[in-house]
Amino acid sequence: MERFLGDEGIAKNWAYPVKHVDPSAPEIAIVGAGPAGISAAYHLIKRGYRAIIFDDHTEAGGTLRTALPPYRLPRSLLDAELERVLTLDGITFQPHTRLGRDMHLNELEEQYQAVFIATGAQRSMEWSIDGVVPRDLQSGFELLKQWVDIGTVPTPKSVAIIGAGNTAVDMARVMKRAGVPEVHILSHKPIPKPGIPIEESMPAIPREIQEALEEGVIIHEYRGIRRLILRGERVVGVELVHMKKLMQPSGRLKRIAFEGTETILNVDQVIPAVGQVIDPTGIERLAENHSRLQVDKWGQVIGHPGIYAGGDVTPNAGTVTAAVGDGRRAAEAIDCALQDKALQESGEASSIPFDKLNMHYYELAPHVQEPTLPIEQRIGDEEITTSLSAPLIIKESKRCFSCGNCLACDNCWMLCPDSAILKTKELASSASHYVFDYDYCKGCGLCETECPCGFIQMVDES
Repeated sequence: MERFLGDEGIAKNWAYPVKHVDPSAPEIAIVGAGPAGISAAYHLIKRGYRAIIFDDHTEAGGTLRTALPPYRLPRSLLDAELERVLTLDGITFQPHTRLGRDMHLNELEEQYQAVFIATGAQRSMEWSIDGVVPRDLQSGFELLKQWVDIGTVPTPKSVAIIGAGNTAVDMARVMKRAGVPEVHILSHKPIPKPGIPIEESMPAIPREIQEALEEGVIIHEYRGIRRLILRGERVVGVELVHMKKLMQPSGRLKRIAFEGTETILNVDQVIPAVGQVIDPTGIERLAENHSRLQVDKWGQVIGHPGIYAGGDVTPNAGTVTAAVGDGRRAAEAIDCALQDKALQESGEASSIPFDKLNMHYYELAPHVQEPTLPIEQRIGDEEITTSLSAPLIIKESKRCFSCGNCLACDNCWMLCPDSAILKTKELASSASHYVFDYDYCKGCGLCETECPCGFIQMVDES
């Protein structure tokens, strides 16, 4: 549904709710034009600031442009979204400008009211098996950037990709598209399926994992590499071992190898996709030898007032959504700091357990399937999953349970035996159209029981 609205916004050129920014407004420096940097710029101009975005690439987009395969994010769509934001009044984009080479952090601190760092995690983590590294070792992240940039990757007869995240799955699918006959993913974790906790399964997007399997990628669950089998300095195979988490005497779970479960997998190349860390160039005094910048919940770099950070340069969730949220929070924090205002503390949102929903008020309806490119046509950059039509979007929206949000169904108002619930025309303080008169309420709990979406909760007065 979000995608449909985004596509509609581009097609119909929906205007962003921003006003003209005064030319003399305070300027904020943003280093990095990925999702976090773009989000920070947008929310800063909404608050009346001018945002100057620096990036060492020729075009904005960050990793979305440099390492995400086009079959997942068409570049025409990315260009359209970015153009809508970068052309807003108050935003200036300066490409070909690298922190630590063309400018320095202390200069930014002197020239701008605040600095937001959103340079991402651009350096692959080091990888070896007991110190052994093949001569031709290349990381999955670097090979993805190579594929996106020039359209080529090595094409051995068989390859093993080590990792369980989106980079590993993307790399595997790219290798299949490049013509590699046999592509393996070696994962300590299992494929997501019912009965396996989310935190214990492969962290890659489940849909991407399923599509990879459809395209012929072989996933080895609960497997680690015991040793590399080399001929000279070239890989000719790997020795795998079964891995699983077991409870230790200390009470903590630890992943261990099961002796006697070793097997040999013949491959011509191994590609580690085990994560990225930051490139500390230009931000050495902020990094302090950490793999990520350490920030508070508002994005301010700890120990460095006036400097904020977001996206993959921080220990966030590693998603585009999280990066966009980082930019918004940092913009709010910068505004409050410059205006000498206190930040508004927001309580942690609690989820509604499924058993709090009254399913008797919902009709069963199947999930609407997104249009997907047939497997035999997945050979290039063609987008795999496309948008739903407007009628299907409406159909799918009717499946929403509105968890924890009032549906204005009138159940509580109609069923209260003491008429202790009053209906209002305007939204009440509870964000519903109902007010409870506690002088008449006897606490029978009928309203809570019959509330379809879990909005009403009975709380002990003590």
